[in-house]
Amino acid sequence: MKTLLDPDRALTEGLAAIRTQYNVPQGFAPEILAAADEAAKRVPNAHVDRTAIPFVTLDPASSTDLDQAFAIEAAGNDLLLRYAIADVAWFVDDGGLLDVEAWRRGESLYLPDGKASLYPPALGEGAASLLPTGDRPAVIFAVRVAPDGKATLDGAERALTRSRAKLAYETATDADLPAGFAELARRVAAAEDQRGASRVDPPEQELARNGDGKFQLRFAPREEAEDRNAALSLATNLAVAASLLAHHTGLFRVMPAPDARAVVRLRHAAEALGVDWPAAMSLADLQKRLDGHNPREAALMVAIRRAGEGASYAPYRPGVVPWQAAVAATYAHATAPLRRLADRYVVRATLAIANGQAVPDVVSAAFEKLPAVMAHSGAIAGAIDRAVIDMAEAVLLHGREGESFPALILDRDDRGARIQLVGLPVVARVLSDSGDPGDRITVRLDEADPVKRTLRFTPAG
Repeated sequence: MKTLLDPDRALTEGLAAIRTQYNVPQGFAPEILAAADEAAKRVPNAHVDRTAIPFVTLDPASSTDLDQAFAIEAAGNDLLLRYAIADVAWFVDDGGLLDVEAWRRGESLYLPDGKASLYPPALGEGAASLLPTGDRPAVIFAVRVAPDGKATLDGAERALTRSRAKLAYETATDADLPAGFAELARRVAAAEDQRGASRVDPPEQELARNGDGKFQLRFAPREEAEDRNAALSLATNLAVAASLLAHHTGLFRVMPAPDARAVVRLRHAAEALGVDWPAAMSLADLQKRLDGHNPREAALMVAIRRAGEGASYAPYRPGVVPWQAAVAATYAHATAPLRRLADRYVVRATLAIANGQAVPDVVSAAFEKLPAVMAHSGAIAGAIDRAVIDMAEAVLLHGREGESFPALILDRDDRGARIQLVGLPVVARVLSDSGDPGDRITVRLDEADPVKRTLRFTPAG
């Protein structure tokens, strides 16, 4: 973790340049803000009263766009997860100003100096957000989790909810969370193991403000509460996807597994990194053993993530079973409608199915158009994330040109070696034909340009 001082405003100006380059929206037009203010006044009169259920939210401490709240109770040997999702569709009319703007944006964009939200604050951080400041309309998914971790959708309803507490990953304790929280997460993880799921979560760089308001470039810490919370979302999304597929409709998150040639390359990478991978062990089983705190194993985790084709969206097609290789199941996104456009329509379809109604035509039509829209917005979000890190790395090392640094080779391709500096949260490239993944080398910094967001290293010695 390195604190970045900004006396020359390189970070401030660099972030502004990134916003300009990628046309990051700056606020909302007056008419859209007015539409949100008006929509926020809508009384949730199509919702049953579930305010007696003790919902809580669990997110990063600074989050105010809260998509999900949850409560857990025992149901015989099963656990019943009541997962409340912000009822965005209650406030957003098809074809209205808010809807058109959301289709233009696709998803919320997050930068260290602020976000460009999918919806105006009156909704995204107000009337639609599941904050503990009053009653909120939501769609509650009742998800039954069996002892073996299998998740099924028992029902869905529009309901009025009341969050009891806004908990944070960084500070939440077991005593703060509902009984059954850890056990439910354990069951979901066990079911993943049984399916042969291969989710990969290597350490990721981030530029974020610390408690003093200063920027820090670091490999983001991941709290146990965050992993357990992700299990709740995973269980819900799996249950929703199964319900949609059974009713021959839906929008799914799909990703192919690495092909045979990619697995061969990964075996070579593991050997070079000194990571034991027995010949009889599958890639999925290997990934369960990898530790992101071990530099060599973290390097292999990065290589595994890069080996696949990446995830995308696909609408239902007769005779096709949509598959997400990382979770080894049919999967959908339904739990973040304040931040992702697609989720609003998946929630609407699931709500209709659960109550014996036909999926609205506008939702079915949206499923056909959303893959392209979400691919575009996702590409922009990814490019912004990379640009922010590139800029921060250049600011961190600017002025240290000519110095030598120890580094670890992560992988290599026709562009040279991809390296991580030892003791610094910097991942870069060096033009060198020598060394294998896992080897330690020494590199010299020749250039660090915060404006171009570039670093240039050459082998030292």
